[in-house]
Amino acid sequence: MSIAHDLSDAEFDELDELLAITPEPLEPLDASMLDGYLAGVLVQPRLIPIEEWLPPIFDYEGRALPDDVDPDWLARIRALAERRFASLNQSMLEQGWFYPVVLDLDAEEASEEAGAEGAEAQAAVESAAAEATVDEPVDPDAPQLPDDPITQALLPWVGGFEYAAVTFPDLHEQADDNINALLARLYRHLPAETPEEVEIVELLNQEHPLKNLDEAIEDLILTVVDLQEATEQQRYHVEQVRRDTPKLGRNDPCHCGSGKKFKNCHGAA
Repeated sequence: MSIAHDLSDAEFDELDELLAITPEPLEPLDASMLDGYLAGVLVQPRLIPIEEWLPPIFDYEGRALPDDVDPDWLARIRALAERRFASLNQSMLEQGWFYPVVLDLDAEEASEEAGAEGAEAQAAVESAAAEATVDEPVDPDAPQLPDDPITQALLPWVGGFEYAAVTFPDLHEQADDNINALLARLYRHLPAETPEEVEIVELLNQEHPLKNLDEAIEDLILTVVDLQEATEQQRYHVEQVRRDTPKLGRNDPCHCGSGKKFKNCHGAA
């Protein structure tokens, strides 16, 4: 198996800067949200090709890039994102572990930057949800950004993950209690919008409290790996080809009616 070389710190910064100059009025993901988004794509119950998952990273509302976009800029983003995608996948499959790109700031910086990125994460999810459910518009005033530093640090990453799950709804449509429980462990870091979500978060905080950011990151990693394992069978399931007629042996009469053996007729092709 070939080794997927992960991005260096400099390349992560480059990717973030390249996304930031996406032509207006498009609103792209940042590096942390993109990282969560890629993980959200990887745990889907179906394999999603890059032609499907790449376009949504450039705009929360699904708007397409202009035709005259710089091809070198686009190619570089594609190359970096694809390498990170492959590295995440390989790390999860072979090591049962990966290192998410989450905010690592002091308390004051975290409050300011995570608040801004958290708002972007929520906007991405709301835009995707609005596209998917036209009859149920999202109330922008409903969610309240969290105050605790753990959730502030993880919110952009988890917001990116949920953006993938809303963009590609196959995961959310699984009627599986285990998958739902795992998703709840991740979504505890998003603003609770309903009384039911508030209750779930409170229950998780009671039964599975997170003491610090390191413990929360470890829980996030293990949860995503468990999700990938839970959907693996569906993702790589291949339907067997069923024949309407029995398979011809090489010494059987050819199906064309020539009277020759199959191996000496159409079987010789």
